[in-house]
Parts: sequence; C-alpha cells; structure tokens
Amino acid sequence: MNNLATAQPAPADTDVMQQYLREILLSPVYQAAVETPTQPMAKLSQRLGQQVWLKREDKQPVYSFKLRGAFHKLHKVKQQSPDARVVCASAGNHAQGVALSASKLGLQATIVMPITTPEIKVAAVKALGGNVVQHGTGFDEANRFAIELATTEGAIYIPPFDDPDVIAGQGTVAKELLTQHNQLDAVFIPVGGGGLLAGMAVYIKAVLPHVKVIGVEPDDANCLQAALKAGVPVTLERVGLFADGVAVKRIGSENFKLAQQFCDEVITVSSDEICAAIKDIFDDLRAVAEPAGALALAGLKKYSQHSDCQPNQQLAAVLSGANLNFDTLRYVSERCELGEKKEAVLAVTIPEEKGSFRRFCQALGGRAITEFNYRYASDHKAHIFVGIKLRHGLQELNTVKQALQDAGYDFLDLSDDELAKLHVRHMVGGLPPRPLTEQVYQFSFPEYPGALMNFLNTLGEHQNITLFHYRNHGAATGDVLAGFEVAEHHDIAEHLNTLGYEYRLVSDNQSYRTFLTAG
Repeated sequence: MNNLATAQPAPADTDVMQQYLREILLSPVYQAAVETPTQPMAKLSQRLGQQVWLKREDKQPVYSFKLRGAFHKLHKVKQQSPDARVVCASAGNHAQGVALSASKLGLQATIVMPITTPEIKVAAVKALGGNVVQHGTGFDEANRFAIELATTEGAIYIPPFDDPDVIAGQGTVAKELLTQHNQLDAVFIPVGGGGLLAGMAVYIKAVLPHVKVIGVEPDDANCLQAALKAGVPVTLERVGLFADGVAVKRIGSENFKLAQQFCDEVITVSSDEICAAIKDIFDDLRAVAEPAGALALAGLKKYSQHSDCQPNQQLAAVLSGANLNFDTLRYVSERCELGEKKEAVLAVTIPEEKGSFRRFCQALGGRAITEFNYRYASDHKAHIFVGIKLRHGLQELNTVKQALQDAGYDFLDLSDDELAKLHVRHMVGGLPPRPLTEQVYQFSFPEYPGALMNFLNTLGEHQNITLFHYRNHGAATGDVLAGFEVAEHHDIAEHLNTLGYEYRLVSDNQSYRTFLTAG
C-alpha cells in the first residue's frame, strides 16, 4: 500500500503494559475531562463498504483530547507538590489543556506561546486561567524558553507528549472506545509527537490484542514512519504546517518505544486527503474538525480503499480536536474535492481563435468544468488552467486525458502539483502582449449543468474571448469575469441580452486596469 509502513513489533514488555494499564484504568481525568461519544458515520460507511465509527474528542471542554494527558500529569504534580507552579509551551491544544487542568487543581500555570500565535488562541488560554508569556516565532523557541523558565523559577515543566503520565492520560480515550464498541477490527489514531498513539495502543493491545492499531501521519510530517524505518527516533529537517496540531519533527522517545511494541502499521496522507476527511465529518455529523483532528479518518479512508482490505469491517478513527482557525476553511473548501479524486486540474494549450474554448469543452464530453482561468497571451495559442468535475475518480480522469489526447491538445495533469494548486491557479493571466480593444463584464452564472456551454454557444463563435475566470463553489449562482475584444459596447450587447444571465460592465474597474491591461 502506498505511504503505509508495517511496523516490526518489538517483544511486548508485559510489566510496562501492566503499569500503563493500571494508570489508565485509575486515571482521575474525569475531574476535568468528559467521556466522549463514539458515533457511526452512515454516509461514509455506505460509500466505503465498511462500518466507520468516529471517537468524538472534539467534544471535550477544550475541544481536544489534550486535556486528558495534561490533567493526569498535573494531578500527579499536585499530589507530590501541592503548591507547585507549572510551565509548558504550546500554540494550541496542549496550552488549553494545561490551563484548564491547573485551574481545576488550584495550580499556577504559565503558558509560553509563540508571538505568531493567533490572538483567539491566546485569549482562550487566558480565559481558562493560564498566565500567557509570548516568546519566539515558533514552537521550538517557545519550548526552549519554557524549559529555561521552569529551571530559573523553580517550576515544573509539563511536556506535551513525551511523558509517561501524559501518555497514560491520553490512553483513557482507548478505555472509553473499547467500552463503547468492543467488536472493532482496527483503530486509526493521529500521530504528532505520539502521546495519543502510545497511550491508546498499549491499552488496546492489553485488552483486545487482535485489534489492529494504525497510526496516521501527514505526508510532510511523518516522524513516526521515519523513526520506524531508522529503528530510532530521527529529527525531520522540516514539517508541513497545514495540520499544525501534528507538525512535530521528532517522535517522543517513550512514545516510540511503545509504538514499536504495540502499533501495527503507519499510513501517511496528503493535505488534500485531510481536507476531504474534514468534509466527510461535516457531511455525516455536522461537526467541523481541525486538520489534525481529521487526520485519522483520512488514514482510515485510504486504508479501506486498498484492494487488500476486507469489506464490512468495524473501523474506528479518533477525531482528536476542533480548534480550527476559521480562515482555514477557505483552503479546505478549495481542496476537498481534489482529495476525494472528484476533481482534477489541468494545464491545457488551446488555439487562440474564436470558438476554441467551446470546442475544448465539447472534447470533455459534457463533464462539468469547476474552474477556468484564461488570459489572452498571443495571436496563436493560449494556456488555460482548468478544473474538471469527476464522478468516477482516477478511471474517469484517464478517460478525459485520452479524449484530450485524441483531440490533439497538449496538456499537463496538475492534480498532484502543490505549487500549481496553492499559488499558480490564482496567478494565471496577467498582462496581454499588446493593447486590446477590450470590454470586461462580470456575470452571475446559474449553477446548473449546461450553463457554461450556453454561454459559449451564445458568445463563443461571435466574440473573441480575451479573459475568463470561473470557479464553481457550489452556490446557486457563480461569479464569472469575462473579457471580449470588441470595438464598442453595442457590438456585444445584443448577444449578452440573448444570454439571459445577469451581467454588468466593469471595464473601468481600477484593479482590472491596474493589473490586467497593457499600456
């Protein structure tokens, strides 16, 4: 299976297993945390041919499982040093878990957060009683400062994941899960530093050893996969930040030892696949997960779609958190269809002549176009950036490619090109090579099959289209910006009125004149 590593389990240390099992069973986390539900995902189950369950850790008071490990650790600290002060570093969920736990236990907590932390997260930690100190531009700097602060002020440093007490607290997720559903075949667990995986894996293997434990990591933050391959924890040179809750360069040492013994497999997924999982969670449960929170479900989907996976298994994934920066939803909306292979993006060269856009659409065999970016570039040919809706995934994409090839088009498949999807799609266009007698209009397109072809059939053979931008976002209407090479407005008005779409002339718009006109 692509991007999947089968762990080579080390001999299980039964003494360690029993010690963790005892800690998990007797954990006092419910003084702060709540037992979260495990819910079925009916729509996704039907689509995958599996029985899919989601453990809803986004239902915790701080919207993340991190409260469990933090409280278990701080409870131990309170027992040993009732007047202790604690320090941690975090830009997100661990910070809120420590702040709330300290407040519940009557401890003073200082949370070191990078200066780049969004104000909403800083405010959330303060509201929970944490004393926030902002330092450094990233977690590593903040963490070093937190350790120094604990040493100089005689406080106790609370690690985010590499600690037996933190691990035991996180293991209570597995205790609940197996109580709620004891007929599972596999459990999928997100991996950042490895605390949740370690705690859940040791409990699952102690209670139901036949249940497969599968860790899930982002393709660009696969510290556990790299460690399993090397046989020891290794430090990644860099990690991707989309799933910031699991953007960890090095797996915890204690976590790695437990993963070696109790984790069966590790699978990695792309950012697009995470976006698709966020959408699946919303579609089934009307819940909005953060990227790291949807990571495990993305891995479950990838695993279940492999040919070796038996149908109708009982599969559970942990929704680990919902502390989402709202702006991230814009990116998720843009990428989820690509993650499901329900959309492809292509760069295609078409002739620069009247009707060429319409003929290109005809070559697609009636498939819906989700995006079209074009700017007149020369008198002979044009390069377009186009999105195509797919109903049958890669099989249909191969059919589209063959149709374009048969029609004589030069094209590139950009569906897996991160640079193209993140940046280039928004930069297609620019200045034409010569001044144009151009009129530019903004249209409201009704979002129904054939609306685009209706536009092209009405205008495409009569006017030379010089600029076109369209993106389908699923609303009842879509905005289109289109330019035509015409001498006067009345030359095109008759055709525009025949079209029947709402439109307005925007040729005098300052942004258009600044960025998209020559001379």
